Amino acid sequence: MEDGEFRAIAFDGRGLRLIDQRLLPETEYWLEIPDTEAAARAIRDLVVRGAPAIGITAAYAAVLAARECPGDAAAWNEALDRLERARPTAVNLSWAVARMRRCAEGPAGVDPDALLEEARRIHAEDIEANRAMARAGARELGDSVGVLTHCNTGSLATGGIGTAFGVIAEGWRQGRIARVYADETRPWLQGSRLTAWELARLEIPFRVIVEGAAASLMAVGAVDWVITGADRITANGDVANKIGTCMLAVLARHFGVRMMVVAPWSTVDPNLPSGDRIEIEERDPTEIWRAAGIERAPAGFDAYNPVFDITPGDLVDCIVTERGVHFPPYDFASPGLVESP
Repeated sequence: MEDGEFRAIAFDGRGLRLIDQRLLPETEYWLEIPDTEAAARAIRDLVVRGAPAIGITAAYAAVLAARECPGDAAAWNEALDRLERARPTAVNLSWAVARMRRCAEGPAGVDPDALLEEARRIHAEDIEANRAMARAGARELGDSVGVLTHCNTGSLATGGIGTAFGVIAEGWRQGRIARVYADETRPWLQGSRLTAWELARLEIPFRVIVEGAAASLMAVGAVDWVITGADRITANGDVANKIGTCMLAVLARHFGVRMMVVAPWSTVDPNLPSGDRIEIEERDPTEIWRAAGIERAPAGFDAYNPVFDITPGDLVDCIVTERGVHFPPYDFASPGLVESP
């Protein structure tokens, strides 16, 4: 492992283990995932989250499914259908499931050993993609910059050092970053719980802020870049990411702050023309009250709890993938992509 990398997903040949992100930063607890139903539940209940990490988890879960129903291709495919329905917005989940299905179309069929090799390839490719994105994104930053990140995009959300977090870690290592701010990220507090935990592990100084403080920071020039990940990127560069990302992009454009989105190529959905075609997952509104320490909403109270929003591509200054740095106007449906050297 390179410096700063942490593995939050482990498959030892016998079974799948995930660090339970719901318990961080107070407790580091590894959850045993014995079967595909447990894997789907872990994805749905946010034991594991982050588009690349969800895809890797699904790939290993496909191996578990092959062991559960040896020789029964129909049952295996049904198990993968259930996995795919666990989270609808992140394209990496369906991408990983489709790749495992293609593997099973080969001479070996639904063979656990062949599928495990493919799952490990998916995991290893993500690790290398993280490193490539970190280097490419860091080159765009400039010197002595302040960065603001949203949600969590590090080792907990990926297979390696992370997407947006990887750029921040590499930028800090190179001395390009002077200030790091992490949005709290309501209602699950991925920023103050998970990103803060990862930054502290690397001994990168940072400050956690509530989302409402972002405009004030930008207004006084403390932020030069907003750097986020993505759960899906459409052909025109529209970005589905954690709720609040679009708000940051609008603020950034107003205050002259640049916006960088960092995600592996598997997050790009070239068959989807624009973000208005993306299904936006909504979760139980009671999560909002629980985040405030209220177990049950008072009578007459209600809440709206979408997990993601869509940031228009024209508000994004660059999109970084392992294939390079892409600049607007985006056309990810075209083979002739503009990439930096």
